[in-house]
Amino acid sequence: MHEPELIRNFCIIAHIDHGKSTLADRFIEKAHIIDERKLQNQMLDNMDIERERGITIKSQAVTLPYTAKDGKTYTLNLVDTPGHVDFSYEVSRAISSCEGAILLIDATQGVEAQTLSNMYMALEHDLEILPVINKIDMPSADIEGVRRQIDKDLGLDGDSALTVSARLGTGVDELFEAIVTRIPPPRGRPENPLQAHIFDSHYDPYRGAVLHVRVMEGVLKKGMKIRLMSSGAVCEVEEVGLFKIVPAATDLLSAGEVGYCVAGIKTVHDVRVGDTITDDGRPCAEALPGFREIKPVVFSSIYPMDSADYDELKESLEKLTLNDASLVFEKDNSLALGFGFRCGFLGLLHLEVVQERLEREFGQSIIMTAPSVRYEIHLQNGDSIFIDNPSEYPDPSRIESTEEPYIKAQIITPVTYIGNLITLCLSKRGEQKSFTHLDEKRVELVFEMPLAEVLFDFYDKLKSTSRGYASFDYEVIGYRPTDLVKLDFLINGEPLDALSMLVYRPEAYDRARKVCERLQKNIPRQQFKVAIQGAIGAQIIARETVNPVRKDVLAKCYGGDISRKRKLLEKQKEGKKRMKMVGNVELGQEAFLAVLRTDDENN
Repeated sequence: MHEPELIRNFCIIAHIDHGKSTLADRFIEKAHIIDERKLQNQMLDNMDIERERGITIKSQAVTLPYTAKDGKTYTLNLVDTPGHVDFSYEVSRAISSCEGAILLIDATQGVEAQTLSNMYMALEHDLEILPVINKIDMPSADIEGVRRQIDKDLGLDGDSALTVSARLGTGVDELFEAIVTRIPPPRGRPENPLQAHIFDSHYDPYRGAVLHVRVMEGVLKKGMKIRLMSSGAVCEVEEVGLFKIVPAATDLLSAGEVGYCVAGIKTVHDVRVGDTITDDGRPCAEALPGFREIKPVVFSSIYPMDSADYDELKESLEKLTLNDASLVFEKDNSLALGFGFRCGFLGLLHLEVVQERLEREFGQSIIMTAPSVRYEIHLQNGDSIFIDNPSEYPDPSRIESTEEPYIKAQIITPVTYIGNLITLCLSKRGEQKSFTHLDEKRVELVFEMPLAEVLFDFYDKLKSTSRGYASFDYEVIGYRPTDLVKLDFLINGEPLDALSMLVYRPEAYDRARKVCERLQKNIPRQQFKVAIQGAIGAQIIARETVNPVRKDVLAKCYGGDISRKRKLLEKQKEGKKRMKMVGNVELGQEAFLAVLRTDDENN
């Protein structure tokens, strides 16, 4: 049992790619909790997809022992957090289990959009913030310039900011001392009734749900009967422990400690991230405040490739929500693809990550429909409904008006790229709200624009336009009127509900043409002509044709009158017509994926 005075709980927050995971690696290396031979980059990023992309997706905790200059050995609980805007919910949960935060700033890039939003999130939770300037070994590092930005943009003391090189390990010892001296110890007492926060969880096939907890008050130990306050479920603790690189079992977790708890919870529904655990025999007075409600902004339907795998897909999604609390899903069905699930995501990167995790970790073969946002539709009878699925779109004659979600986008960019970035935002129906010079080199642009426009390729275009220097953060600010239409696709006159999409009317023609072209390339040729059409209601606005495979009926007809050739061709034409009446077109997964990629690549 550790004395609360000797515990420090802190997280590392920063903009994407400012070196959080590299700094966490140096902390682990200095604490000697793992054999040097086993050290590797991104120690806390344990998913293949995180290593491949070089990004952090999940917040990960680790307990580090540290002997300070005063001779005492402290227990440091570190949480490494993601930097991408899609995973800000992960960051908010990590922050709630800490007393302090290291705010990491890249010496070559300076203060960026996520640096600001993550700092405000930490301030909301009254965390002690330690500004740290990283990458001081880089030739283009501007340490004094970044100190001025910390003063001016963040309102923190730039002179007290520590300087480190996470890659080389320079300044990490001084940072360890600063954590011990500047971050306050936890306030809870071991003698109080148990009150612990579930800030994350994951599924173990042998042991059920493993809870990641921060003990606020009291003691959590093996053999104890605990109650989950939101569901009222009571279970017995089988094991508690600390997050070393490999989980290490201990006798108990006392007030102020961060660790894990296994309680034989096999039903995934009982566990809710943000819930409070208490002692069943001696409960605490009230539950801890949960996390803010997550509001998904991007929606897509997931269907199993084989309809027999529906139950397996449902189980996989339930296990995935244990580890990714920001994923929400409900049942859905489609005429073309059968039964599936309508899922809500925090952004397009989140959607991609969920798709890859389902395929890699759970071995699922899935088809996903085109992503969409949630629209508000006002009907003639005065009712209002929210829809995110094109299949729920009401008859246009019943619609009074439609509204779509808007975001406030904050872009921080070097002065050189202003013109191109303003042009990009305006092309996405953006409306400029402010233009602020942060210093002689950097500008902050604030735009209000429809979320649907940002979904597909905005982030990629922003990065390529600014050569990677512009940073982007956004928040949803409400709904505004729009001109919305439902775009349907027909194959030989048969509508395909899985390909339907809701689009802004002036862009409907372009979108329909691109999808039809892409389908034409991906539908195999049949014995008969296949018509691919894009339609708004009964009006066809785009068409492509897949030409039939034809036998050369003229091969045996050499010389002679042209009427003999014509007769053979007419006969073939009649046969094709009859075949079209009975033939149907099988659409493979490639065709669906092609349509989704149209949006990503060609928009």
